[in-house]
Amino acid sequence: MKPLSGLRILEFDGLGPVTFAGMMLADLGADVLRLSRSADAGAPVFSEVGGAVLHRGRAAVGVNLKDPDDRAGVLDLIGAADALIEGFRPGVMERLGLGPDVCAGRNARLVYGRITGWGQTGPMASQVGHDINYIALSGALHALGEPDRPPRAPLNLLGDYGGGAMMLVAGVLAALLAAKTTGKGRIVDAAMTDGSALLMSLFQALGARGLWSEARGANLLDGGAPFYRCYGCKDGRFVAVGALEPQFYAALIAGLGLEPGTAPQFDLARWPALHARFEAVFATRERDDWAARFEGTDACVTPVLTMAEAARHPHNAARGTFVEQGVVQAAPAPRFAGTAAEPSQRPEPLSLADARSLWG
Repeated sequence: MKPLSGLRILEFDGLGPVTFAGMMLADLGADVLRLSRSADAGAPVFSEVGGAVLHRGRAAVGVNLKDPDDRAGVLDLIGAADALIEGFRPGVMERLGLGPDVCAGRNARLVYGRITGWGQTGPMASQVGHDINYIALSGALHALGEPDRPPRAPLNLLGDYGGGAMMLVAGVLAALLAAKTTGKGRIVDAAMTDGSALLMSLFQALGARGLWSEARGANLLDGGAPFYRCYGCKDGRFVAVGALEPQFYAALIAGLGLEPGTAPQFDLARWPALHARFEAVFATRERDDWAARFEGTDACVTPVLTMAEAARHPHNAARGTFVEQGVVQAAPAPRFAGTAAEPSQRPEPLSLADARSLWG
């Protein structure tokens, strides 16, 4: 049995973090119903881009939230739910007659999970934006990229998923635990600006002690250190080097065929020259040659794999990190002993009437 088996969660269909959070909760065993726009809702049906993976494990229920009958049916589902998650702009759910106060009146123990870019309050709460905007305002984006070039967005992993969906999931689970003992639900206000700022906690602490520079590419973990960055190889592919500790750095130096003591690790003034030297050495062999050379050592050197290559790597294959269900996709994570890591298939769509009957 999965950890969240028996919990009922309503997911109001949306983009990015809500969809990912719904997938996570379903992967953990929750009974999730995804409320999507029906064809007669006056707006196009939600795009299926990413749906083959991100919609796994839960059935879609087509609803028109502007229709009084459908809204009444959704309130019936809310009455039977443990939690709901939504990612509309502030005020939208209230205007639909499905705000937290109305829902609490139907179900006092309901956990109401809300995720937005800027949060439910603040002078920018009603403004539009995307991942890149939220991490820009949190201070995270400024730290990413190469020196003397514009910051580089890290896909939408940092705002939408790390600072957004994962914070929403953590907040919902915490509120569910509280509701179990108090009988009262909570409103979870997950903002991607807040979450991505929280993910920068280590660097805020280092900066306060003068151990982190605001300059990109000048620090230990941002590519400034020659022993913690990626290098190009002879075949145009790359290796990742993470030899932070002295003993790992010594293994790196040995694997590169350099003389011990000729490349002091923490002489910052010599980092540019050391980087150039490492760059030249790594360029003499192909990526997989380097991977074989460093295999089994403590040098912390790994090949940089494409998504397709990652699915075929022996370690990932042995753990079942990726599975194929129509498309190759990551298996649920984290793992729980005695529980299969296979993702659930996406059930067939349900009508609102069937969903109400299912949840009784």
